[in-house]
Amino acid sequence: MIDLRSLRQFLAVAEELHFGRAAARLHMTQPPLTQAIRKLEVELGAPLFERTSRSVALTPAGAALRPAAEKLLADAQALTPLVQAAAAGQRGRVRLGFVSTVGYGELPRWLKRFREQHAEIELTLIEATLDVQLREFAAGELDAGFILHAPGAVPDGFESLAVAREPLVLAMSTEEPLAKRARLRANDALSLPLVIFPRDIAPSLYDAVLAFYRERQATPRIAQQAIQMQTIVNLVSAGIGAAWVPEGMTSLQRNGVVYKRMMDTAPSCETSLIWRADAAPAVLRFVDHAREQVGTKSHT
Repeated sequence: MIDLRSLRQFLAVAEELHFGRAAARLHMTQPPLTQAIRKLEVELGAPLFERTSRSVALTPAGAALRPAAEKLLADAQALTPLVQAAAAGQRGRVRLGFVSTVGYGELPRWLKRFREQHAEIELTLIEATLDVQLREFAAGELDAGFILHAPGAVPDGFESLAVAREPLVLAMSTEEPLAKRARLRANDALSLPLVIFPRDIAPSLYDAVLAFYRERQATPRIAQQAIQMQTIVNLVSAGIGAAWVPEGMTSLQRNGVVYKRMMDTAPSCETSLIWRADAAPAVLRFVDHAREQVGTKSHT
């Protein structure tokens, strides 16, 4: 192995083309420098300098080594600030999961600000439902994630930050007679066929919706299940049934779909950012950014 000290000594001689001046520059005497260069030549198996009593010149091997040595030393000098930046959360990688509903809220603007403020942190976005995110966390392939759940029902084993809480609204086909009403109460809609997500992708929210029906002595008529909220809204537009969706989804406009907020009461949902307590500094930097954005949002 060639050590960095040997490369610094080589570069001093290569730049000065004089062993005496190079030794003075390195704050050493000439004989040890000459010995060090000879040792390096032996290790590399080729002469690096042509020496005469009057001059010193690089050999072809020395000329080839010079840019490589300069790069190695520059890379070595960059290691300390690189490591310190990573330890401070100023560099690194954040693999961020998110459920599709988050994209209709504040997330795009938050990500834009984070990229502007932390250009040295690589941000990878992974759209995934809660069940998929939990598997990715378990496999070590996810660092943080935005999830949708019933209020207060964050999965065990995670740190969390509540990002938003909002009611569910009823997405209905414009062909549905109830859609013509200016005002709608929850009990008016309980008999409608329902388009809903499977329980395994958001168990707490699924259970909250069904509990909402049971509290009113009703049983939901599940017409169709679908994973993505966009797909659910598209199925509503086709007249397959109605669907409870987060209020933020009302920005997703589809022909044939109207969104109705209940006059009295409705299930609610919560969006949270989750991460592990032992997350890397760059991940905690993103958490701090999200916390700042939530604080800013609460004051606007």
